[in-house]
Amino acid sequence: MAIMSDTWIREQAQHGMITPFEERMKRESIISYGLSSYGYDCRVSDEFMIFTNVDNAVVDPKNFSTESFVTRKTDVCIIPPNSFVLARTVETFKVPRDVLVICLGKSTYARCGLIVNVTPLEPEWQGQVTLEISNTTPLPAKVYANEGIAQFLFFKGSSICEISYADRAGKYMDQKGVTLPRM
Repeated sequence: MAIMSDTWIREQAQHGMITPFEERMKRESIISYGLSSYGYDCRVSDEFMIFTNVDNAVVDPKNFSTESFVTRKTDVCIIPPNSFVLARTVETFKVPRDVLVICLGKSTYARCGLIVNVTPLEPEWQGQVTLEISNTTPLPAKVYANEGIAQFLFFKGSSICEISYADRAGKYMDQKGVTLPRM
């Protein structure tokens, strides 16, 4: 398996792997996003589901309740202390069959105690990526919509996988918007 360069990512973007695609890193007065040397820095949209425990709910991935969240469409999301939000990428991804994509949080947010959950995009998965952003600090924290949030690294396999996410009819295929856990 090899990590893919900016040249390869640019070529694949022309075939719809990342839409919309920023050919160059955007960074003036914003948290950067766009094509980087060996990856692509995505943006977080303005749709946020903020975790709240007003009803003393239990988080259960097998029986997930939307009552644990407050939904906001905003340019700046405030994440409560020791809490998290679900959000989505501005970009839509279409992963080739011989590629695995890994998501890592941007260091600008990590240095502020905000962690973007690491999640793989499997071969032939496509859609908008749902992101989990955790505020590990005892203070409220800001996340800026339509600015950089995470970097995606693309690893090309030495051969095509036997069974892809599409072949398995994965439950998160073609997701649009913030997508909650499914069973």
